[in-house]
Amino acid sequence: MGTHVADNYPPAKDGRSAQEKAIDDWLPITSSRNAKWWYSAFHNVTAMVGAGVLSLPYAMSELGWGPGIAVLILSWIITLYTLWQMVEMHEMVPGKRFDRYHELGQHAFGEKLGLWIVVPQQLVVEVGVNIVYMVTGGKSLKKFHDVLCEGHGCKNIKLTYFIMIFASVHFVLSQLPNFNSISGVSLAAAVMSLSYSTIAWGASVDKGKVADVDYHLRATTSTGKVFGFFSALGDVAFAYAGHNVVLEIQATIPSTPEKPSKKPMWKGVVVAYIIVALCYFPVALVGYWAFGNHVDDNILITLSRPKWLIALANMMVVIHVIGSYQIYAMPVFDMIETVLVKKLRFPPGLTLRLIARTLYVAFTMFIAITFPFFGGLLGFFGGFAFAPTTYFLPCIMWLAIYKPRRFSLSWFTNWICIILGVMLMILSPIGGLRQIIIDAKTYKFYS
Repeated sequence: MGTHVADNYPPAKDGRSAQEKAIDDWLPITSSRNAKWWYSAFHNVTAMVGAGVLSLPYAMSELGWGPGIAVLILSWIITLYTLWQMVEMHEMVPGKRFDRYHELGQHAFGEKLGLWIVVPQQLVVEVGVNIVYMVTGGKSLKKFHDVLCEGHGCKNIKLTYFIMIFASVHFVLSQLPNFNSISGVSLAAAVMSLSYSTIAWGASVDKGKVADVDYHLRATTSTGKVFGFFSALGDVAFAYAGHNVVLEIQATIPSTPEKPSKKPMWKGVVVAYIIVALCYFPVALVGYWAFGNHVDDNILITLSRPKWLIALANMMVVIHVIGSYQIYAMPVFDMIETVLVKKLRFPPGLTLRLIARTLYVAFTMFIAITFPFFGGLLGFFGGFAFAPTTYFLPCIMWLAIYKPRRFSLSWFTNWICIILGVMLMILSPIGGLRQIIIDAKTYKFYS
């Protein structure tokens, strides 16, 4: 699946045949390279500030004040560091660009092993996020409908139908060819994420502390506290998960030896991370301050007044997850189309795209309708796949490629991130899986 020559390098360095070049110009990740630094900013905000932000007060109620704040800050610092590593590694080989996460993996670990290490994890993350966003989109649409219908005697509509309505938008949007073509959707999504985060903490401040606010851990038994703690770690990991698409976003920025893509990309990432902090910290801390351990796994569900504002916030979540779904689906489309065109020799074109992408959207919709356990899914996916690709895989690649001196600052930093990331990967799925089992006991399929 090789790497691609950076734009504007002399043609002599391009070892691709005319046919390969035509395929690369057609594939969604490499077809357009004229993005500006601010594209990187809002694509990263859309990828990062997911619906996960709304579950942060709930995570705080399972962690408590001290550990909760520590986990939030640590995650922000570690993930910014690993994101910097990815941006740096995008063009570390002169004349080449690692346009996809797995291409960097192949460079670090070898052709075969690199694919096996990165692709399964990346797919679990991207497909997992798409499924969770189908559930979130459907739940937020349902909440929007229920809030507006309150007291008007509307008929109760099943969540299944709302997930289908949400999916119908994606059957259309998924036909947009590449990252640059979804930049309008992504910008709208980034603005929405900042808006609904502000509504979430603003409405909490307005409401003030509830009368019998309790800051003890949510669970009452020791077992419950431990598992809750693990699950909350997964929720936080899920909230910082933009790394899976960062190289693919950087691939859309033009690059020359004088002006490498990492400069505008990093500028965009820093702006995105400031916005991430403005969204995450107030929502997590103010939400927990106001409701203590009575907060729901989605803060907007806890806030039921003022009615119009909560309805508006839920609609904003819907618009945001529409953009986020597309950002995470694009690398998956790229993988599917690469396999179909390069391995199975299908002719690239509109028909292939229409069938492949429609089937993918239908698949994520079906899984979302079947298993809509929002909180448990976050904890499970968060630990299982987000921890490696976000917290420690970039560090392992850095150690493998740059080989920093033993016991140097870089060596220590990377090993600390790897140890914390591995602990996160082992502990949080345990909590998430237990939550899914508890939810499943009372759940009726397709209700």
